[in-house]
Amino acid sequence: MSFKQKPLAAALCLLALPFFHARAGEEAETIVVTATRQAMRANELLSDVTVIDPQEIEAAGPAASITELLARQPGIEIKADGAPGAVANVYLRGSNSGHTLLLIDGMRFGSATMGGANWSYLPLQQVERIEILRGAASSLYGSDAIGGVIQIFTRKGSGPLRPKAEAGFGSHDGSAVSAGFSGSQQNLSYALQLANQQTRGFNSINNPDNASYNRDRDGHRNSSASGSLAYTFAQDHEIGLNFLASEGRNDYDAGGPWSTPANADYHQEQNNAAYSLYSRNRLNPVWSSTLRLGRSSDDSRQFMNHARTGKIRTEQTQYQWQNDVRLPLGTALLALERLQEKVSGDQPYDHNRRSINSFLAGWNGSFEKHRLQFNLRRDDNSQFGDKNTGFIAYGYQIDDRLRLHASYGTAFKAPTFNDLYWPDAGNPDLKPETAKNRELALHYESGQHQISATAYRNDVDNLIAWAPVAPGSWIWLPANVNKARLEGLTLAYAGKLQGFDVKASADFQDPRDTILDKVLRYRSRQHGSLAMGRRHGRFDWNLEWQASSKRYQDVNNTQKLGGYALVNLQAGYRLDPDWSLFARVNNLFDRKYVLNQDYATEGANFFLGLRYAPK
Repeated sequence: MSFKQKPLAAALCLLALPFFHARAGEEAETIVVTATRQAMRANELLSDVTVIDPQEIEAAGPAASITELLARQPGIEIKADGAPGAVANVYLRGSNSGHTLLLIDGMRFGSATMGGANWSYLPLQQVERIEILRGAASSLYGSDAIGGVIQIFTRKGSGPLRPKAEAGFGSHDGSAVSAGFSGSQQNLSYALQLANQQTRGFNSINNPDNASYNRDRDGHRNSSASGSLAYTFAQDHEIGLNFLASEGRNDYDAGGPWSTPANADYHQEQNNAAYSLYSRNRLNPVWSSTLRLGRSSDDSRQFMNHARTGKIRTEQTQYQWQNDVRLPLGTALLALERLQEKVSGDQPYDHNRRSINSFLAGWNGSFEKHRLQFNLRRDDNSQFGDKNTGFIAYGYQIDDRLRLHASYGTAFKAPTFNDLYWPDAGNPDLKPETAKNRELALHYESGQHQISATAYRNDVDNLIAWAPVAPGSWIWLPANVNKARLEGLTLAYAGKLQGFDVKASADFQDPRDTILDKVLRYRSRQHGSLAMGRRHGRFDWNLEWQASSKRYQDVNNTQKLGGYALVNLQAGYRLDPDWSLFARVNNLFDRKYVLNQDYATEGANFFLGLRYAPK
């Protein structure tokens, strides 16, 4: 069966599942912000979106990394370089790791030198929910959103004062502890959460022939805090602040015969922070305004034998003014943004700062069985000038349960500071990477069942690649030389079957370098996941399965990384209304698998803990 035939057959099988009687009124109302920048019900969206709710985050456990949770979501693959805390890359719909924009409470977050976020230092303990928007989204958010957007929402307060705490221990001398509270009183809402996790880890590189091999344990620790405070000083008028901060360290293997000793003590120290102030005001019955000022920082320092060998820091200052106007038909979006990026550290960049001024407009609305969405954005970058992007989508409600939508969108990624100004190697004439994305999706929603099938094709041009100036040369330079075609089909299901909570997805994709006609590195042709669980009185359990087909280590597809399948098990027992025990076993059958050649992955491991969470 061909690549195109497999998704078609799978789609027909999956879409046939729910065509049976379902009781009305059982469908939960999920509100999503990221897909339009306006709060909308999930069943009205014209985009491919997944929401990770607080229950799924809690089931992952306090010692879990955010990348472990993301790896079980539709359309996402992960590459990690060894033990916890090591560099991890997120590939969304087969796009490059720098093609996924990360937002924290609406603010951009990441490194302007490397071109992506340091996912390993984002503490899951501070996260309340995650929204994943797949597909080109630069018309809403600007640079980087070629593969999509992942937005993290930190904890917020509502209702009476509620404390929460949990602590536990696990494999590799691991431990995790967190405590916090949230609530509201009259016009004030608040939340504060503190957390710490650490592990002695395991040896990151497991191949003795690797020049960086060092037979030691590569540990990791991370301390974090998040909070929010909001005050409603009049009806529909609110001011507030959010913050998230983390600091930690991880050991790693490096060195070799051409640089420094392989058996030296290498470690990295990382500090991340993001905070924002906002004022949300309804100026009249049809016009709402949101002003937001935010700042994020990504600060990394490398050490060998406790002597610092490198330092790099990114600061991003962000200003936003968004206006939502309710029209006789639909809702309009008008916004102005300014982003100021600054890098500093040990590298003498020719330019260490840039600014981007942006204007965006949009509209979404529906009439009878039709729904439409339009977005336009213009980004004026001080380094390379203007960039325009757009998005158009149409949806049709076939009947009460079935809806169809199609969309077309453009996106881009600005060159990083390393691409442009790395000493003696950067290329200031680089152009932005660009993308054109097309989608067709079918959604089925009935009672407790939600099913979707989304076909897409994303053509990416002007990809930046670093290559030696001559065969065998030590001098590498970047250029806009590569092209990629990312096409595939994502199938997803969430709901209840025979009393079990079930969530499943399957991805059939062809992320291809069209110059070499090869599959892109570290990306598979098929991957998927399944989770099912149930509650029995005080006891609950959840079984997870995730699998991936083979991938390739090199651009010519000669070094194969084998496929794998993993099984995880989570269970909990409520001692009384406030206290509960929880346990989790990852890689239950101790499977050996590889995400990056020569780098180890974790075998069977466990975590046990106690949670205090009054209802």
